[in-house]
Amino acid sequence: MAKKTLIQYVCQNCGSIYPKWQGKCDSCGEWNTIMEEQTGGEGFSNFNPKNKGKMIDFVSLSGSSQLIERIGTKIKELDRVSGGGLVPGSVILVGGDPGIGKSTLLLQTCASISNIESKPECYYISGEEALDQVRIRAKRLGLEQSPVNLASATDVRDIVATLEKTNAKVVVIDSIQTMYMEEAESTPGSVSQVRACAYELIKLAKKKGFVLFLVGHVTKQGSIAGPRVLEHMVDTVLYFEGERGHQFRILRAVKNRYGATDEIGVFEMQDKGLVEVENPSALFLAERQGNISGSCVFAGIEGSRPVLVEIQALVSPTGYASPKRAVVGWDSGRLSMVLAVLEARGGLNLSSQDVYLNIAGGLKISEPAADLAVAMAIISSLTNHPLPADMVIFGEIGLSGEIRAVSQPNLRLKEAHKLGFKSAIVPAQYKKDKKLSSSNISLHEIGNVQKLINWFN
Repeated sequence: MAKKTLIQYVCQNCGSIYPKWQGKCDSCGEWNTIMEEQTGGEGFSNFNPKNKGKMIDFVSLSGSSQLIERIGTKIKELDRVSGGGLVPGSVILVGGDPGIGKSTLLLQTCASISNIESKPECYYISGEEALDQVRIRAKRLGLEQSPVNLASATDVRDIVATLEKTNAKVVVIDSIQTMYMEEAESTPGSVSQVRACAYELIKLAKKKGFVLFLVGHVTKQGSIAGPRVLEHMVDTVLYFEGERGHQFRILRAVKNRYGATDEIGVFEMQDKGLVEVENPSALFLAERQGNISGSCVFAGIEGSRPVLVEIQALVSPTGYASPKRAVVGWDSGRLSMVLAVLEARGGLNLSSQDVYLNIAGGLKISEPAADLAVAMAIISSLTNHPLPADMVIFGEIGLSGEIRAVSQPNLRLKEAHKLGFKSAIVPAQYKKDKKLSSSNISLHEIGNVQKLINWFN
């Protein structure tokens, strides 16, 4: 007996299901994203209690397990983000804005792996571009002689049938939103199609043991388009970030079952493709000019890597009833909190000032350790008092005005000393730390916001 076709209405932005059509999605708040989709009759209507399942076996945690040997890509930044190399049988979802370099990075990865001495088979399947278009990119990158197997296809059934007969080690699907299955009666890119296609491809990758890369489109909010369950199904989620006006690209891991999260890899976009940046701190500070008010250097930590970046602030009298607050590369809510603390605890008048904040180089910072550097840059611009060019700053600001300690201060100072910095402004709690007090950098401890303001007098 054929399954009864059911009609449901699914939001194409977040995957929420509704019994009837409506203009606005209650879950994500987007308009005109709910579309009609057909699905087969599923659920308990097809459940047969006579078909009993098999007993499953349980084992102890202390049992022996097979050692998994990772696949090195020869791209150190990608290996760092993935946790030391690619794990066979893993599924990696790569998301990013259009034109940011996702396809370029994965094509370079396939070419690099296929040139290893063992010559592992790599397959690049494009659903967005014709073969000649991919070849033009490969020629521009100087990869046209690499033994990468290239195909243009969108039918998942054809892809699965083909890959089952190969000894593939790495497979790239560019992109999952262009794939379709006839069984899912909806258009390619819809929630049901993305979920069904991803399930079939992931099941094959686990069975055959090859590394599967899925390229994912992103919404205008920056999240992966399609159902949220897609990020739960894969082993690793990588976001490729960067501003088109900057040549830097940041590869960030937000989920990784085989390595650390919040790890980053830094690349530079050039004519010949993406080039690794082994020392991002030196590159981010390459164009910095010293002895300018409103500028300071923040010693941050991204994953396990110390990164030094320049924080720029500009404070000017406002010409409007409410002052402007413009932020690039940092949390705007965090900036509002720092400004409120400087006014309430430090006595500064910032309610009549426009404040502009920029993280130079296109890097996005999320850790609270940047609070102190942001506050120093704002006060420096307000008082027109430049900070020393050889000084780094880090520390968290609390609502009561205290300066709090942050993690891994020794690693931050070590990176600063390596780049030639001679002094640092740090929280006062580090006075008792013998490792920091004996470092090669002169430390200036500040315990609260009031002492921070007095430092400029």
